[in-house]
Amino acid sequence: MRISARLDEERTQKLEFLTEATHLGKSEILKAAIDVYYQQFAASRPNPAEVLRRTGFIGSGEGPSDLSSRYKELLTEDLAAKHGYR
Repeated sequence: MRISARLDEERTQKLEFLTEATHLGKSEILKAAIDVYYQQFAASRPNPAEVLRRTGFIGSGEGPSDLSSRYKELLTEDLAAKHGYR
């Protein structure tokens, strides 16, 4: 992918410094910067399942252990008990 970017004077100087100090091209420096930023961002995002586990949400509910596979049958039974068969 080709990118065109406008940099202010401060960032231009920083990029020039990095190209001279590392003997890398601007593209290589920008690629490395994207990789570092991505790793920092990805590492800071919590895993949703882990958040639910840590907060105690997973396993906090009560009910039949087979509820996910028998919910229609169980709902029908509860409604029939409450309202009678129609």
